[in-house]
Amino acid sequence: MAITKGVIALGHSLRLKVVAEGVETKEQQDFLRSNDCDEMQGYLFSKPLPADEVTALLKGHSPKQNLTVVDPRKRA
Repeated sequence: MAITKGVIALGHSLRLKVVAEGVETKEQQDFLRSNDCDEMQGYLFSKPLPADEVTALLKGHSPKQNLTVVDPRKRA
């Protein structure tokens, strides 16, 4: 946990958006949120999907889930 906190702090100190990959549990999500992680992805939110299924996922999500699609080809 200390390493994760440090990586988030380092990213923010460099004015980067911090994205956590591999989030699988609500506890991990809560920890990352409480430490100001900007974005998260992983099986907690969805298994990997073909592009045509992403639209259906987003149409069916609750606004409280706050799902965002990030195109990996546009990483900074």
